[in-house]
Amino acid sequence: MNQDIRLALGLAVTVLGMALVARRALFLYRLVTDGAPAPGRASDVKEALKAELADVFGQRKLLKRPGPGLAHFFTFWGFIVLTLTIIEAYGDLFSKTFAITSWAGLGFIEDFFAVAVMVALATFSIIRIKNSPARNDRKSRFYGSHTRAAWYTLAMIFGVIATLLLYRGAQVDTGDFPYGKSWWPFASRLIGGAFSGLSKGANLDLETAFILAQIVILWGFFVFVLNSKHLHIFVSEPNVLFSRRPKALGPLGTTPDMDPENMTEETVFGTGQVSHLTWKQRLDLISCTECGRCQDQCPAWATGKPLSPKLVIMDLREHLFASAGELLAKKAAASGGPAGDAAGGGVGVATKPLVPDVIAPDVLWSCTTCGACVEQCPVDIEHVDTIVDMRRYQVLIEAEFPTEANLMLRNVENRGDPWGLGSSQRLAWTEDLGFDVPVVSGTIPDDVEYLFWVGCAGALDERARRTTQAVARLLHQAGISFAVLGPKESCTGDPARRLGNEYLFQTQAQTNIETLKAAGVRKIVASCPHCFNSIAREYPALGGNFEVYHHTQLLEKLLSAGTLKPINRVEQKVTYHDPCYLGRHNEVYDEPRGVLGHVPGVKVEEMHRCRNKGFCCGAGGSRMWLEENIGTRINVNRTDEALATGADVISTACPYCLIMLDDATKARQAEGTVPESVRVMDVAQLLEQSVSAQTPS
Repeated sequence: MNQDIRLALGLAVTVLGMALVARRALFLYRLVTDGAPAPGRASDVKEALKAELADVFGQRKLLKRPGPGLAHFFTFWGFIVLTLTIIEAYGDLFSKTFAITSWAGLGFIEDFFAVAVMVALATFSIIRIKNSPARNDRKSRFYGSHTRAAWYTLAMIFGVIATLLLYRGAQVDTGDFPYGKSWWPFASRLIGGAFSGLSKGANLDLETAFILAQIVILWGFFVFVLNSKHLHIFVSEPNVLFSRRPKALGPLGTTPDMDPENMTEETVFGTGQVSHLTWKQRLDLISCTECGRCQDQCPAWATGKPLSPKLVIMDLREHLFASAGELLAKKAAASGGPAGDAAGGGVGVATKPLVPDVIAPDVLWSCTTCGACVEQCPVDIEHVDTIVDMRRYQVLIEAEFPTEANLMLRNVENRGDPWGLGSSQRLAWTEDLGFDVPVVSGTIPDDVEYLFWVGCAGALDERARRTTQAVARLLHQAGISFAVLGPKESCTGDPARRLGNEYLFQTQAQTNIETLKAAGVRKIVASCPHCFNSIAREYPALGGNFEVYHHTQLLEKLLSAGTLKPINRVEQKVTYHDPCYLGRHNEVYDEPRGVLGHVPGVKVEEMHRCRNKGFCCGAGGSRMWLEENIGTRINVNRTDEALATGADVISTACPYCLIMLDDATKARQAEGTVPESVRVMDVAQLLEQSVSAQTPS
């Protein structure tokens, strides 16, 4: 083929492809940036770049599943490296002797990654074939995913790599191959050998045909990807970059200005319509890979609830695209500019309520906010934030939420705790300690190092009180000075916030912050991970900055320093349950295990789902106060897993977890399937048995 004709065809395909890609990219950019503000998304550039290097270029999360992870790794890096071959292909349109370099090492690198991508494609195909029936199987992470589009993508990637190797093979026999007779570009050499029997003219025609085919397939691939669920190939990188730092799972966003005097009829809290989504939430939606890792780890989905984090994101994404025309037309009308590619949607689509029209109420209220979905997501989608934002709208704007939550919310608002027992019961746990616990009346004394934040459960629930007493006795024995607020302590607001009542949370938080500041509190130790998380990570947004420790962190520190010395052997087989708000949310994994490790005689047996893959007890997300009528009980599921280890003691470090696991254990004991001797205990209780001269009952 004439060089000029070849150049003209190549450039014509390129111009058409670029036009289609640019049109779609502009549409997507406008659709995302039209979202509501998402403050602070570029505040920590250093951490964002570290995450980009680890999760995008290092494929850190994907490599947790070695098979598909390695396939993704080589495909990702293959496309980066093989960009050089695309440059070479375009250079060949202008000059047959074009080469970036004649260094054979580059040829080896290019061929290595071309072959690696081919192997990766074979791996993906095997996984897809193996899981082909899984789209309708709830137990599979591919349930509900658009699996057919994956085959088109695999075929196009194969086409790009195949044409690359074929045109380079033809170059070997035309004499245009930039690496001479070196065998370092091994794959190209092998294919060139297959073409060696053809004439030079035939090889020139093959070279031209395969270069043009690669350009056609390449631009077809770009256009297809930008119009399919594989859009994540291009948008996951910015999504990771703009995710919350230092990790995507973190404190919920704080709704500004909730002063009733400043509210109007147009005031909106949370997310009730697609137009309320922030630009980061919209970017989350179009970044979803449909891999199902979130669904695979979700405790609600695993126990037969209708909530799948993946399907929530997919349903919202489909609604976003269906509303795109209306959203962009409205923006264009307001700015006087063009609407762009107004794909999909009719009048009124964008104003449909997300709940129940897009997301069913049972889906919304099944979430425990455990964060397993965010932890597993390879592209840092923040499912929990979006779910809580929809809850906020339902609670604060629509006043639609599970009726059984009413009593809890009234109790927190009127009595300062979810049980409604009031401040008069806050010191009942101190009665049998055998020593006095200072109660802060004005400011905390200078000789008192820690304020012990007891928490509602720790002060008011009989089982959780035992943990509180154990922690207090251990601190006292270690000579650590501490005081409590007693009647001045009130609920941190965590249950209200997770349910969606942001106003009540902020009211409680501001009251507590004022109390703590007035008392001159410097350091806080909390026995409840929910209190720990709220005070340490969420109060700062409202002006409350305190140094906060969980009791396992302080106890492990005292043990390592020799301040506490375990003496008595505790001959027990123990399995440890990671509380979600201590583990995944705050990455406190080692300290509780460190405490257990200091207790002589204790043999720790891990459950297969532990640490960042730990399974929720079912109490989070305010589910502690809601009925669980769909599917099986989450706490029973987790307890059965703990019992399967053969442990004598199920240990944890959270009062909510302790209550939920104890309830399930007693239920199994009532059935006669579990020995009566099996107990649920906090790690502090186990430690106290070893430290104390006499084993407490």
